[in-house]
Parts: sequence; structure tokens; C-alpha cells
Amino acid sequence: QVQLVESGGGLVQPGGSLRLSCAASGSIRSIAVMGWYRQAPGKQREFVATITNGGRTNSADSVRGRFTISRDNAKNTVYLQMNSLKPEDTALYYCNARTITTLHYWGQGTQVTVSS
Repeated sequence: QVQLVESGGGLVQPGGSLRLSCAASGSIRSIAVMGWYRQAPGKQREFVATITNGGRTNSADSVRGRFTISRDNAKNTVYLQMNSLKPEDTALYYCNARTITTLHYWGQGTQVTVSS
């Protein structure tokens, strides 16, 4: 089992920045990939960014160049630095961990609202 706890969401004006954190605990050694997904009201959950144990990253076209995913293995924590935020980035952001056996674990979500 893997437990994930997100933090760092909030209300920010367009053009602003936020940094999300996701702390993992439990069966840490089983995690192969960690990432972020988001779900806006009335829409399906969508991929935002992922990072592998080796540090390889991938991100959605809609956030590339504005969002950066990183991880601190010593703290078992993944971060999502979000810059140049837009109103369309407003969503509930979920942390995800995928294990080497392709099990998926999810955090409870943290709300990001971009509004003036």
C-alpha cells in the first residue's frame, strides 16, 4: 500500500504561481512513477505530468513550459511548480503513484483556483 498526501493548493490570480507537494509513505520501494492529474468541474480527469524514478519527465501539451515536475527522493516527495497560471488551470489536482506492478494509488486532491 502507498499513501499520498497533497498540499499547496489555493487561490491565485492569473499569471501567478503555486507549488504543489505530494508526500508518499508506505511501500515506497514499489513506486515506479509519480505524477499529477487534474479534474475540472464537469470534465474528466486528465494527465498533467509524470516523473520516473530515474528522473525522466513527461507533461501535457497544455502545461509544458509553464509547469515543472520534480522529486526529492530523500523526502519521498514530488512537486509540481506551476507558473503563468491561467483560469483554465482551475481544477482539483491529484497526486498519483504507479507501482512496478502497475497498481495506481491516488491522493485526496488539492484545489487550485485561478481567478482575479
